[in-house]
Amino acid sequence: MRVTQLKRTSLYPLYKDEAKLVPFGGWEMPVQFSGIKAEHEAVRTRAGLFDVSHMGEVEVEGAGALDLLQKLMTNDVSKLVDGRIQYTAMCYPDGGTVDDLLIYRKGEGRYFLVLNAANIDKDVEWIEKHIQGDVAVKNISAETGLLALQGPLAEQVLQGLTETDLSQIKPFGFQDGVSLGEVKGLVSRTGYTGEDGFEIYLPAQDAPILWKRILEAGKERGVIPCGLGARDTLRFEARLPLYGNELSASISPIEAGIGFAVKPDKGEFIGREVLAKQKEEGAPRKLVGLEMVGRGIPRSHYPVYVGDAEVGEVTSGTQSPTLKKNVGLALIQAEHAELGREVDVEIRGRRIPAKIIKTPFYQRPKQ
Repeated sequence: MRVTQLKRTSLYPLYKDEAKLVPFGGWEMPVQFSGIKAEHEAVRTRAGLFDVSHMGEVEVEGAGALDLLQKLMTNDVSKLVDGRIQYTAMCYPDGGTVDDLLIYRKGEGRYFLVLNAANIDKDVEWIEKHIQGDVAVKNISAETGLLALQGPLAEQVLQGLTETDLSQIKPFGFQDGVSLGEVKGLVSRTGYTGEDGFEIYLPAQDAPILWKRILEAGKERGVIPCGLGARDTLRFEARLPLYGNELSASISPIEAGIGFAVKPDKGEFIGREVLAKQKEEGAPRKLVGLEMVGRGIPRSHYPVYVGDAEVGEVTSGTQSPTLKKNVGLALIQAEHAELGREVDVEIRGRRIPAKIIKTPFYQRPKQ
């Protein structure tokens, strides 16, 4: 049996001795530093810094770039203007999801895609398979580092490192070529935590310099390094889907509750027929929030029952650090998806009562 060597980001030497490392999507990544709950709380109340350099970055450029993206994406890429970002899905003809991703528009015919780490090769292959006309697709994941500074103090902390007025970068906006001391990068007001924050793309070799500078600048404000464990509990509370859990080749964006990123009226795209029907008539399954009434934590793939009938399964679940309750997301038959309905979750062979509750579990306070 051949053991596949796990990839490491350029930040690995900085944290290999202080973080607990786990395999994730072919990478050896920090799951936690001081602890998931402490890191989660830091992001909700102050700010936390994540190494997300394992994510994929792909440039799509040329006169045919927009046509290619319109054919592949569920959202209407023609609506994007320079300096703005769009959340979208790519689907198979049957409506199942290839991936969910962000598209940055850098200029006419110049786009920058950010993909989930475990899907990079599959996504690039899927995109290249559909190329027609004048389009160049370049996978720049290996040479690109990505840091995410997330939380209510993110802007204050990052502002101390740059002359660029960060308050001018609005949510889902970005600025390229931002000087952050001795390094430069693309700064976007995006994240995967439900908080305000920034993601900074820069050459992989410069990422360790910026990592150290941000932690130094934020030290007095309680900014700490965070791992993928807290990233998962934070995104989960905000009901942001994780590919492989809430989205997959057998789960459509409509079922996963991201129908806002599906625009059947824009014209032809892969999966349009199925998704348009689901959007109009309702999808057969629906993603719902569950709160456990009995003891136990609902985990991924645990079956969900209404009476004796199995109606779906849990996609993600945890003890919510913010709510201090055991909650889950579950994909269940749509006819059983009404709020307040009592269901059972099978946990280690026993059926434990739960009820359907509103999501997201957490929304950040309005400023």
